[in-house]
Amino acid sequence: MSRVKELEQKLTHIEQQLRLLQKISRYMVRGDIGLRETLQGVVSLVVEFMGCDSCLIYVLEDNELVLLASNTPHPETIRKVRLKLSEGLTGWVARERRLLAISREAYQDPRFKFFRDLPEDTFEAFLSAPIIIRNRVAGVINVQHRNPHSHTGDEMELLTTVGELVGCLVMIARMDAASGEGVPVVSGIQN
Repeated sequence: MSRVKELEQKLTHIEQQLRLLQKISRYMVRGDIGLRETLQGVVSLVVEFMGCDSCLIYVLEDNELVLLASNTPHPETIRKVRLKLSEGLTGWVARERRLLAISREAYQDPRFKFFRDLPEDTFEAFLSAPIIIRNRVAGVINVQHRNPHSHTGDEMELLTTVGELVGCLVMIARMDAASGEGVPVVSGIQN
C-alpha cells in the first residue's frame, strides 16, 4: 500500500472518530430524551464505529452496577442484570477504575461472572472502560467481539474517552433530575 493511501485511510478513520465524539456530545445539549434513551444511542454509535458485536453500559446505583443500555435485543435484561463491585470483569473495571482489554477467551478469566441471560458471555474479546464523573466511577462501558480481537491503542483510547463523555451525560441527567427538569435517574457514584 502506498504511503498516500495509508495516510488517506488514517485520515478517514480520524474523521470517523471525530464524528462519533461529535454525535455523543450532541446528546449533552439535548433535553428532550431521558438517560436510558441517550445511553441506548451511545451504544448504537459505538457498535457502528467499532464494529463490535456487543456494547453494554452499566451505571452505578446503590453500590451495584445496573445494566441500562445494550445493543442486543434482550429488553428483559435492562435494569435486571446487576453486579456488585466485587463481581465479574465489569465489577473489576469499576473497582479498579482501569481499562481492561482481553483479546481472546474472556470467559476463561478468573474474574469473569457468567449471566445466562446475556449471550455476550460466550464472546471471545472484551474491552471495558470505567465511566467517570469528576474522577469518580459512575459505571462501566463494555465492548465485546464474538471472535478473538486484538484491541488497538486507538480503540482503547476511544472507549476511555467515550466512558468520560458518558460520565458527563450521566451527571447532566442527574443534575436535571435534581432540579426537577428531567426524567428521574439512578443515583450513586463510587469514589
